[in-house]
This record gives sequence, C-alpha cells and structure tokens, in this order.
Amino acid sequence: MVDDPSSAGRRAGAFRRHAPRPYARARVVLFPHGGGSASYYRTWAAAAPWDIEFLAVQYPGREDRYAEPVPADIQGIAAALAEELPDDGPPLPTVLFGHSMGAVVAYECARRLSAAGEPPRRLVVSGHPAPVLTRPGRVHLGTDEELVEELRRTEATHRDILDNAALVQAFLPVIRGDYRLSETYRPAPGDRLKTPVTVVYGDRDPEIHAWEAEGWREVTGEPCEFHTFEGGHFYLDEHRDAVVELLTARARAASDASAAPWLSAP
Repeated sequence: MVDDPSSAGRRAGAFRRHAPRPYARARVVLFPHGGGSASYYRTWAAAAPWDIEFLAVQYPGREDRYAEPVPADIQGIAAALAEELPDDGPPLPTVLFGHSMGAVVAYECARRLSAAGEPPRRLVVSGHPAPVLTRPGRVHLGTDEELVEELRRTEATHRDILDNAALVQAFLPVIRGDYRLSETYRPAPGDRLKTPVTVVYGDRDPEIHAWEAEGWREVTGEPCEFHTFEGGHFYLDEHRDAVVELLTARARAASDASAAPWLSAP
C-alpha cells in the first residue's frame, strides 16, 4: 500500500505517490541518492505523462520517517522495500531507477523481487559503479567538517544548506549513515538478473568511470545499454526532463511487451 504521509496518526510507509496517475499502464520506482529523500523526485512525478506512474522511495531516518532507525545495511533496506512494494491496484509492469546509493538499493531490490518470482521489467542505474566494483571508503568515519567538505566536493547538497550550521547538524547524522551504508556495501554472490539493465551517468562524474559502468553487464543475462549526459555526479539536475523521457520510454516498452501476448491472442 502507498501511504499518504499527510494522514495524521499513521506511520508513513516507504513509497510516495507525489502525482497520482489513476490510468497508468506502467510504473517507475525512484530510489534516492545517499542523503536524499523522496521529495527529490517530486518534480519528476509531476513531469511524468498521464500513463506512467512515478513512485518515490522514502528511506527510514529522513523527512516524515525521521524517527525510524536506518537498517544496518543496504540489503536490509532492499528487503523491506521489496516486501512493501505497492499492491493497492492492478499489477503494473515496473521499472526500477536508482541514483548513486539508490542504484545499488534498486539492484538489491530487483534481486529480491526476482527471487520472489516478480522481477522488474527493467533496472535503470545512475551514477554508480557496478556492485562488485563499489569503492570502499572511510568518509563515514571522518569528522563533521570532513563530511561537509565531501558534500561540497560532490555537490550532493545545496550550498545554502551546507552554509547553515543548524541545518547541517540536523541532517548530518543521516548523511553519515548513508555514507556508511554505501562504503560498507558488498553484494552477496547470486544468480544474474533476468532483467535488462540501463546504465546512465554524467561524463564528468568522478564517482564512476566508463569501465566501472561497463561492469553492470555482469549483473544480468539480458541486454545492457548505456547513456551518458554532460555533467558531473548530479547531472540529473540539468537533464531531468531527458531522464524522465528515457524512463517513460522504457516503462512504455515494458507495458507493450506485457500486452503483446494478449494482443496476439485469438
């Protein structure tokens, strides 16, 4: 079920339907980057066409889920999300999209959905090396000042927030927790996905090189395609409409593929 976070007296779930699409024929589930939240994708949902529903994931520990503890690892987040994926309407072909940390959360979620016999129709990953090439790191062990400098370097957080000491103190524990999740993530061995994969990244992104992107071919037995945009790690901010269009096209293709057997039936 998709909870309405405005409902009083009720614990919010993990999914946010910012712009309902009652006649949707396919769904795109959006996984935020580390330190990000479902609200990052609010304008994406508004920009989606009438026939494609965009659902945004809200991780524990932020915004209306601020009081909830963050799971110990990415696998724990993915397991909870796969279990909670909305089933409050007719089954829809589903595309998963994740940026940065969200890419591996989406990947782990796809693995669990596939194991349950409900694989997504496509996995779209953005701004992150292939799972086995995930870079270890120690940013989460640094001082608050070092963590803020890392955020400035990657441009992962608006400078107005980083220059506000009160805001920094409020959200820094979540940022540190997400860096811990990302820097300690290691994928467990398992079967390849039976889901096509699309890899997207900025051509000046220091967090992913072309050979690290190519590594995503190894996670699936299906085709893997690649798209690059001008920009750094947050090329998304400049190319939102183009990425929404790409996701819409893949979701519609998934819907058409699902309908094909029925269209050919006598």
